[in-house]
Amino acid sequence: MATVKELQFKLISPAMVKKIAVMNVNVSDVYDADAYPVEGGVMDPKLGVIDPGMRCRTCGGKLGECTGHFGYIELSRPVINILYIKQIKSLLTYTCFECGGLLVDKDRLKNIKTFDDLKAFKPAAKCPKCGKAQEKIRLDKPSTFVRGKHALTPVEIREQFEKIKDGDLAAMKFLGGRPEWLILTLLLVPPITTRPSITLETGDRSEDDLTHKIVDIIRINKRLADNLEIGAPDFILEDLWELLQYHVSTFFNNELSGVPPARHRSGRALKTLSQRLKTKDGRFRHNLTGKRVNFSARTVVSPDPNISVNDVGVPEVIAKELTVPIKVTKHNLEFMRELVKNGPNVHPGANYVIRPEGMRKKILKDNSATLAEELIPGCIVERHMMDGDVVLFNRQPSLHRMSVMAHHVRVMNGKTFRVNLCVCKPYNADFDGDEMNLHFPQTAEARAEAEELMLVEKNMRSPRFGGPVLGCDQDYISGAYLLTRKGTSFSKKDVVQMLANSLALENEIAEELLSQNKKEYTGKEIFSMVLPKGLNARYKGTVGCEECEGNCKHNGEVVIENGILKHGVIDSKGIASFKGNVLDAVDAQFGHARARLFLDQVTRLISEVMMRKGFSISVQDIDLPAKTKRDINNIIDRQFAAMEAHIEQYRKGKMECFPGRTAEQTLEDLILEEVWKITNEVQKVVRENAEPTDALIMAKTGARGNIQNLAYMAALIGQEMIGGRRIFRGYKNRTTSHFPRDVLGPDAHGFVRSSFIQGLTPAEFFFEVMKGREGLMDVALKTKVSGYMQRRLINALQDLKVNNDWTVKDSEGTIIQFVPGEDGIDPAKSDFGTLDRKLKTE
Repeated sequence: MATVKELQFKLISPAMVKKIAVMNVNVSDVYDADAYPVEGGVMDPKLGVIDPGMRCRTCGGKLGECTGHFGYIELSRPVINILYIKQIKSLLTYTCFECGGLLVDKDRLKNIKTFDDLKAFKPAAKCPKCGKAQEKIRLDKPSTFVRGKHALTPVEIREQFEKIKDGDLAAMKFLGGRPEWLILTLLLVPPITTRPSITLETGDRSEDDLTHKIVDIIRINKRLADNLEIGAPDFILEDLWELLQYHVSTFFNNELSGVPPARHRSGRALKTLSQRLKTKDGRFRHNLTGKRVNFSARTVVSPDPNISVNDVGVPEVIAKELTVPIKVTKHNLEFMRELVKNGPNVHPGANYVIRPEGMRKKILKDNSATLAEELIPGCIVERHMMDGDVVLFNRQPSLHRMSVMAHHVRVMNGKTFRVNLCVCKPYNADFDGDEMNLHFPQTAEARAEAEELMLVEKNMRSPRFGGPVLGCDQDYISGAYLLTRKGTSFSKKDVVQMLANSLALENEIAEELLSQNKKEYTGKEIFSMVLPKGLNARYKGTVGCEECEGNCKHNGEVVIENGILKHGVIDSKGIASFKGNVLDAVDAQFGHARARLFLDQVTRLISEVMMRKGFSISVQDIDLPAKTKRDINNIIDRQFAAMEAHIEQYRKGKMECFPGRTAEQTLEDLILEEVWKITNEVQKVVRENAEPTDALIMAKTGARGNIQNLAYMAALIGQEMIGGRRIFRGYKNRTTSHFPRDVLGPDAHGFVRSSFIQGLTPAEFFFEVMKGREGLMDVALKTKVSGYMQRRLINALQDLKVNNDWTVKDSEGTIIQFVPGEDGIDPAKSDFGTLDRKLKTE
């Protein structure tokens, strides 16, 4: 059997049009008085059938058997194919109108690769063959070509193209057929099956947009033919010719620049050929690349901290529906018989048996025992999804590689997919109703590839920046801090129980430390029990060390030596996604599998700690002491006085302008400077004076929120900015009706001195809502822009690949880069994107 080497798209010749078409479509009427398709019309049964019971008059096939047949319209005058308008202009520019000769030396064209490369050359002013002086070609959009001052007709253009020799076409790399075929004399009419009519509730038929457009073409073509026959004046013929060109052009593309779109009587634009192919709802993206798939499931996701990051919990109802074909061998025969006996309603069971000769039998309650007995090596059993099976898990939008990863199945009760919380970041998933997709690979090769390349633990590092994309979040980080800070200890009984529930009792360090038989173990020792022996790391944590206040002499360093946490506390810099230094060090020194095991064990351990210590917040945790509130008010009053002084200077005309700034701009700069002083000083006061509550722990450790959020809640919100400046919108020089006109002070222009715990005044609430609205618009608009940018990049780069010699080439073999990324570094195998891997070890 021959293999397909290449697929070529070429222009269709008039001879080929007549060869593939079955009839000349020349009647504009669609149905006769009896609602039967008119012969020679656009719905003639020779073009195919769309009604049940009818047979095609060309092939005799019924609906579903006949794929349809083309017809053709013989145009009374040639028209330009609007889709090739640029190519037509190039051909007119680079060939002689008198003899059709090439206006560029053939030797200069030897190195061009495509017809478009011709634009790099300047055509000769005189034809080298016949010596005729050439005039400049101009395109008056949409489809009128002008040579000098003479407007060219499609007939004249076709005559010039007929003179061009095949050798000249080859030199220009015009490989799609003869150029005169760009000027249409015959128009293919698509089969009825590509433009089926629909029957409305009233019983009337509604025709497809393409059918409407073809009827328009036939009607105008007939009028032009009649007027040519009776010798009508030239201006009438030219108007009809232009109208025919319009209808043929909008048949191809109804969104041409500068051309009014063809519309229904209702005003809706017709969807013609181009509109059916392009855009998100077109044939390619919607029907071909966007088609539905089998062996997939979709439901809501919910959290499960007790399963591995590699696992996904699958509802039993899905596991019984999704199957995988397993070949029966002498080794698995008995196991397969048990599955077949269980049938489709008991898990684990099977739904179908395929005999060696290819017969497929559905397993039912009545025949399951018989089919199990008849099972022999060579049969194929389509068994249920079971624990340990490899599946692909995906959350849309799929923005990066880790949006689709492989997981191992854990069949569970319930109706939702269950995932470990540490795997949320790469999927950008949360549990407020998010749904995810699961795909079940059907071949051994697909399952092996998924496990080797796509398993969660093997995609721990981001290909964007080289750091871990998996990691702990929120409660886990707060819990790690509570466990490893100074003063935390647990009895040996509690430690053993926590390690047993964390599946970490057999860890080497755990066995060594527990063998010491101490009555109590410190939090640092307990954390060390889930670390691999031999791990060494040193880094600066989010919070300072517990020995010093303010400027820590150790720079808040976390020190791990030979798997023992010697110094510092574990916070977001240690185990969080995107910045977890401990997780990064385990992965770098001990591999993906050990890093995944560490993540599984440390999250369970922290959950045990949190259950014993407790961690909760209340409204009281957010409030500040009375003295701190007075200090904050003093800061605000002091800076407000400074702003009033600047405003007074401005009103008196004594403002010293900054270089290159007007007085108004200088005043704004000075007011903003004072505003940011308020914000920074207040945040400093909150940081230094807030009660050491669980809310502060969350902010300081990086578990959730930050000092700025606490300041918003407890102290003040500060200046609201719209479009990067203070709020000045409003009527008659005032932002809202709460303020007098021409007030320049901070209160009237978006400064919110209240905190959320105090509550906002009406004016402050309006300013806050304005900021919120800007944020919503920003998100919506930026998502659209970045999404389209990514799509264009994907299409532009999709044919690039890295070869064995490390060169990056496109599909034509052109070298794009000699080394991938210019430095040869795979970020997913690097230390946060750098080639020099410093493991932070001593």
